Amino acid sequence: MDILDKIIANKRLEVARQKAAVPLVQMLHSEEWRLHAPTVSMRKALESSASGIISEFKRRSPSKGWLHPQATIDDIVPGYEKGGASACSILTDSDFFGGSFGDLKRARSLTKLPLLRKDFIIDEYQLYQARVLGADAVLLIAASLTKEECESFAGIAHQLELEVLLEIHNEKEFAYFTENIDMLGVNNRNLGTFHTDVENSFRMIERMKAETGEGRKAPVFVSESGISDTKIIKSLRDAGYRGFLIGETFMKTADPGATVAEFVRELRHG
Repeated sequence: MDILDKIIANKRLEVARQKAAVPLVQMLHSEEWRLHAPTVSMRKALESSASGIISEFKRRSPSKGWLHPQATIDDIVPGYEKGGASACSILTDSDFFGGSFGDLKRARSLTKLPLLRKDFIIDEYQLYQARVLGADAVLLIAASLTKEECESFAGIAHQLELEVLLEIHNEKEFAYFTENIDMLGVNNRNLGTFHTDVENSFRMIERMKAETGEGRKAPVFVSESGISDTKIIKSLRDAGYRGFLIGETFMKTADPGATVAEFVRELRHG
């Protein structure tokens, strides 16, 4: 069993416990007002941004261990916004990434940036969770879903006024792309082995353009993981990417917000 298999097996148990504790009907009844709160378009934020940085709040990872164990949303997310990030990704998985629902809810109260709920979505229940916690977008990972599940979840997300970032790692997963995908992300990290290779984004880009077409409905392309300096971002932008999801590079520093600010300055003036 590889790392992704372990995460998904654990996630199924976790979601089953959550549904038993707070059934969907109960959650929707108690949090109904949150379903009508306005959302912020992550897609538009990336399209209009000169940097396209999606700063991630992540305390740990399965491959690197603890990055910033004492990190708090209050200390970091406002710094991300002040530093010039275009959007923010919040890890809500607890067992493998050290996140929580409270992190996402708190982030919503502290920033106007579009928020991505980053987790391993395997049940539509989690989409409703994301909406009531304050997310503007959700991550769907092709490697952890069937094509039918992905299509269904993307449709439900849009009904909830959530945008969808579809994450793929190889060309076979292009089959998961549908009209309800707002952003198409290439994960440079293999979720089975957690080996990271940024060249994966460059290998995939021409096929992405060919598969998704151009024009109003074409998704925004996002490169995820392994991005460690602004030279890589510039090269990826030249290739056609407009979003750059960066977590460890920021979270392993003493002041993640200041690190984001330095990246943004270099992208604007370098």
